[in-house]
Amino acid sequence: MSASMSSLKINQHSLTRMDKQHINYFTALLGAEYVLASSHEGFEEFASDQTEDLKFNPSLVLIPANTSEVSEIMRYCNIHLLPVTVRGAGTGLAGGALATHGGIVLSMQRFNKILEIDVQNLQVTTEPGVITQVLQDAVKEKGLFYPPDPASKGSCFIGGNVSHNSGGPKAVKYGVVRDYVLNLELVLPNGEIIITGANTLKNSTGYNLTQLVVGSEGTLGVITKIVLKLIHHPQFNLLMLAPFASAEKACEAVSAVFRAGLIPSGLEFMERNAMLWSARYLDVMPFEIKEGEEAFLLIELDGNDLEAITRDVEKAAEVLCQFEAGDILLADTETQKESIWKVRRSINPAIRSFSYKKELDIVVPRANLPQVLYSVRQVGEKYGFETVSYGHAGDGNLHVNIVRGNHSDDFWKNQIPTAVGEMFEKVIQLGGLLSGEHGIGYVQKPYMELMFPEIQLELMRKIKAVFDPNNILNPGKIF
Repeated sequence: MSASMSSLKINQHSLTRMDKQHINYFTALLGAEYVLASSHEGFEEFASDQTEDLKFNPSLVLIPANTSEVSEIMRYCNIHLLPVTVRGAGTGLAGGALATHGGIVLSMQRFNKILEIDVQNLQVTTEPGVITQVLQDAVKEKGLFYPPDPASKGSCFIGGNVSHNSGGPKAVKYGVVRDYVLNLELVLPNGEIIITGANTLKNSTGYNLTQLVVGSEGTLGVITKIVLKLIHHPQFNLLMLAPFASAEKACEAVSAVFRAGLIPSGLEFMERNAMLWSARYLDVMPFEIKEGEEAFLLIELDGNDLEAITRDVEKAAEVLCQFEAGDILLADTETQKESIWKVRRSINPAIRSFSYKKELDIVVPRANLPQVLYSVRQVGEKYGFETVSYGHAGDGNLHVNIVRGNHSDDFWKNQIPTAVGEMFEKVIQLGGLLSGEHGIGYVQKPYMELMFPEIQLELMRKIKAVFDPNNILNPGKIF
């Protein structure tokens, strides 16, 4: 890989020296409107995403409209050894769509069509630039359901979800993106176009390239078409919000809910300070946060039998009370449910709007949530920074936000990486992983050696090299 990286650096320099040659080629291919240089309005937005305050300027932004154009772009860039970073909506939290090596940002924003909703086979074929919620609403009109729903579902692209194997609250019952992807159209780094699998529910024909690409963070190919499995949309759901006097008790209750035979369609954990950040951001709350309430569980139960769901709510309440839950709020109107979910989904933008932060996306077996939360708090106290924790407790997936506050640049640069490493070491000891749904991207890659022995990392590097021998596609990510 070192030779490829050496060539990559040389040609990255040549991109700035010979930009007119490249710009002329891409302009002839796409039209001037879809080739953005640094002087163009809107260029700056492609230098960053939602990851901390990181910013990397590309040399060019290309906005193709079809697979053929993507193929030609990749063929050209592979010949000229120009780095290419694929970008969706820019909602990533691990720096996966940042052009850390400069070069080309390949924006998928014009791939915004739902191509077919196949009611007979319960499938949808879509381009990757469709907003996730738009796709969900479109299939819902047919009585169908695409469950994965990341917090940014109102703005993120389905292609980015596939690239990061996103989950969201409903993953606890219905699974993550990987469980719904049947087939992909993929442009390889050399410009060749392949279909990774078939639109079938079973596939035991050779290696499963489809699932290899899911979660690969744009390092193996450019996704230009996606076939997703759908299910029937549940008719009813009820939502519970339960306060607890301690975060540990709330975490202990999570595993107990499942041991009682219940399968919620959502089970979210929120620390008190997470709720307060959200309240400050929204400037209005649909419920009161009382003194002594240190954590909350948001539990959704759904299905097609309202009486059965109601019985499950009563059973869940009994379980929660065993862990000293306070007065449980039951939301049974759509307005109530939406307002409570809005509080949960607003936590991340709330913290981001008021303070610079670093976000971790750790995941452990859910029975180990109390231990990992304790460890996170211990590290925060040791180094003197505030942590705000919330997340998909039903999956054991905890989002830990380290708030910068008034800490100095030196502290943030030199102390925080050490603290994060200590958190990750404890996560690994508890049987967990560095990321549950945000990906490794640019910011978590220094910690991959904590997670995997060298032989596994080398296997991953070799897979990358088979797809992308010149290392032009999203270089500098994961490894």
